[in-house]
Amino acid sequence: MTSNSSLDLVYQDDCLLVVNKPAGLLAVPGRGADKQDCLSSRIQQIFPDALIVHRLDMSTSGLMLFARGVEMQRRLSHMFHEREVEKRYEAVVAGKLEPETGEVNLPIAADWPNRPLRKIDPEKGKPSLTRYRLISSNVDRTRVELEPITGRTHQLRVHMSAIGHPILGDAMYGDVLSAPRLLLHATSLDLLHPRTGAALHFYSSAPF
Repeated sequence: MTSNSSLDLVYQDDCLLVVNKPAGLLAVPGRGADKQDCLSSRIQQIFPDALIVHRLDMSTSGLMLFARGVEMQRRLSHMFHEREVEKRYEAVVAGKLEPETGEVNLPIAADWPNRPLRKIDPEKGKPSLTRYRLISSNVDRTRVELEPITGRTHQLRVHMSAIGHPILGDAMYGDVLSAPRLLLHATSLDLLHPRTGAALHFYSSAPF
């Protein structure tokens, strides 16, 4: 049985939970008996009504939101779909990123021969938009804030690699040896409470 203290629980009420996911842990179960340990199953040992509403890649750390019960899952999933939940990430990317603010607007599609990879595909890709803001930089790396306006699989990783600044430690779209882990962390979530309408802001500093 997982203990409450073994989870980095940021917030809880009778509608939702916010948890800080460690890097290297699946968000939801994968295929095979060796991929059943995940954040959602650990949380459900303590909160049996906790249901998934969005995901983080296994290699990504940071804030994840869970619904309490089916009705809250429906409401929160709708808010994500309507882009009423604001998400921001912090990453360290290769090279000096210029200009200091900008956006990457490149369509993303599944790379079927190389699944689970994604690729930029002007013809078959789905519209995908990422905004970025430089935090700090030196000659060979840049710390950057990333805001995914759309929510495509691997979007931030694909977009940063596509513009020549892959996220450090990215085994799929960059150089796995460039950092001890993927340097991508979900730092903030902003939304209105699905029941009360109160403004909620959650923040988790990047551990790298």
